Amino acid sequence: MTLNMVQHYEAQDLESLLPHRYPFLLVDRIDVIEPGRHVVGTKRITCGEWWMGLEPREVVPFTLVLEALAQTSGALVPDLAAGDAGAIAYFMGADRVRFRRPSHAGDEIVLDVTLKVWRRGVCRTRAVATVDGSVVVSAELTTIVRPGA
Repeated sequence: MTLNMVQHYEAQDLESLLPHRYPFLLVDRIDVIEPGRHVVGTKRITCGEWWMGLEPREVVPFTLVLEALAQTSGALVPDLAAGDAGAIAYFMGADRVRFRRPSHAGDEIVLDVTLKVWRRGVCRTRAVATVDGSVVVSAELTTIVRPGA
């Protein structure tokens, strides 16, 4: 019997995985459930977010949730690039985007990204963001992965 070790990317580890830094890093934690196939990220929304207005029930912009999904998909790249440490991922687009329900301060958004197709450096994924089991945003994301210099 083999144990499936889940790899975790905490805040410090995300700096080595993604080029984003505060305030544009929109993921708190990423768990690699199945390497190169399925990752799950989380983002806790607080009142102190840089985009949060003075209204206590301010809605999280849907485009930032979509960006958080794209950042979460970056955790698939190390396993898809087959050991190329210098591989660079370029987010190319989002199709079939659906904005379902708003999320607010105090919510924890679960960012679930599953690989659909990996062919010739093009990564297509299915991404779903949920809060308490209710879908917030869903989309199909396209990322291009190029070898490092």
